[in-house]
Amino acid sequence: MLDGCGRTIDYLRLSVTDLCNYRCRYCMPEEGVCKRAHQDILSVEEIEEISRAAVACGVKKIRLTGGEPLVRRGILELCRRLRAISGLEELCLTTNGSLLPELARPLREAGVDRLNISLDTLRPGRFAQMTRLGQLSQVWQGIQAAENAGFQHLKLDTVLIGGFNDDETDDFLVLTQEHPWEVRFIELMPMGPCASWDKSCFVSADSILQRNSALQQIGSSGVARRYRLPGAPGTVGLISPMSHDFCGECRRIRVTADGKLKGCLHSREEIDLRGLHGWRLENAIRQGILQKPQRHHLAERPSDTPRNMNQIGG
Repeated sequence: MLDGCGRTIDYLRLSVTDLCNYRCRYCMPEEGVCKRAHQDILSVEEIEEISRAAVACGVKKIRLTGGEPLVRRGILELCRRLRAISGLEELCLTTNGSLLPELARPLREAGVDRLNISLDTLRPGRFAQMTRLGQLSQVWQGIQAAENAGFQHLKLDTVLIGGFNDDETDDFLVLTQEHPWEVRFIELMPMGPCASWDKSCFVSADSILQRNSALQQIGSSGVARRYRLPGAPGTVGLISPMSHDFCGECRRIRVTADGKLKGCLHSREEIDLRGLHGWRLENAIRQGILQKPQRHHLAERPSDTPRNMNQIGG
């Protein structure tokens, strides 16, 4: 389906929980978030119904996000239900990787096609500092479990933060020389806890190119500009919402864990999908697509959304 700006919208990012077993400093407060009552978040049945309606509106790809989606009760059953939807071409999931040692193979068997794994630093001390609760060794075990389960072309998502991990970019590039992974550097966005951070924290992804002249551009995939080091089996992706506005190519909508459709990560506008069924649900999704904003305004001001990233799905 086309939105009001003529963009084809065929990608739904669906948050299944706002809870997480980490407390990453740019995403969640140190004390975490209050656990919602069971009836305040979408049930597995509601998520399936919304997903079916979205596919009927032209969605071909669904990505499950959080919070951390693997802490959601019933996540495997949900994956099985979504994978069974006729017309859905790709089911993906973004995770911090800590629960993959136990869940990678069941996720693959449930029909998940691809995984993105968040990894902001390769140094154990920094990892503990950023996540407040996590251990880097668990993520490495999760990555190994994912490969053992048959997941190929893993993507590692690295939020680029000045003064924290911008001195590790060469180490991340080495991973692409050793593995068939895509390391994706994502510019930090001024929203939630980091909206008031010092400007020095916001580093352009172009700095990767400036420091590594050997990177060769190989095209793009979605919102990522893709590069490769000569002879490397893996690739490098640059996602630049701040320095390179890719709103004109955006093809996604989002649904929050409490059932609100958002046309843009940074927009205040939301459409409540709960309680809608059949053609009413499809019409609400079509309305949300048609009203998708032309662009965000991060170059002029912090994100307009009052939600933290864990409440929307990154």
